[in-house]
Amino acid sequence: MKTNSEILIKYIPRNAIGQVYALIEKYPCHLKIVKKRSTKHGDFKRYIDGRVQITINNDLNPYRFLITLVHEYAHLVTFREHKNVRPHGVEWKINFKKLMLPFLNPEVFPDGILRSLATHMINPKASSDGDINLSIELRKYDLDTDKTLIFEIPDKSRFQYKNRTFVKERKRRSRFECIEVLTHKKYIFHPHAEVILLN
Repeated sequence: MKTNSEILIKYIPRNAIGQVYALIEKYPCHLKIVKKRSTKHGDFKRYIDGRVQITINNDLNPYRFLITLVHEYAHLVTFREHKNVRPHGVEWKINFKKLMLPFLNPEVFPDGILRSLATHMINPKASSDGDINLSIELRKYDLDTDKTLIFEIPDKSRFQYKNRTFVKERKRRSRFECIEVLTHKKYIFHPHAEVILLN
């Protein structure tokens, strides 16, 4: 039977395995690797009976997987220390920085990601996708490089999403307002929604 470290080596940079295993040993929880979810890379759940679970998508490149794993462990540590606080508040940011620090070296991350990640960690966002520079660097290591993300296409472009056609309109804070061509209804898209550009 494979150990946790033998399973995780498939998903994270090889030079990070020792630190990751130490993290898992220090903060035990049910860690589950799951199929791709379009709305998130990972999550942290706590149950009424006291159990806690972290899930990570199985389709992430090793660098995004590692960042997501540490992100979710920061939620676990923050919950243990403070119980109920804002999910991505000051307490979580402090723990995310502390847990991420041992991985911020060129033996773990390529130079481009490392530079963007160092900047990101000054004031980490709720998702690495919310940081455009970091997201662009991470995408260079994705296996599926043919996908187009909404934030990359020009305004007024027509695109297809789940067999429906939309027109990209204005940006609203961190997301994009788009109009479905057939119904003229407005929809809000995450900037990293994968779409098919039509024009």
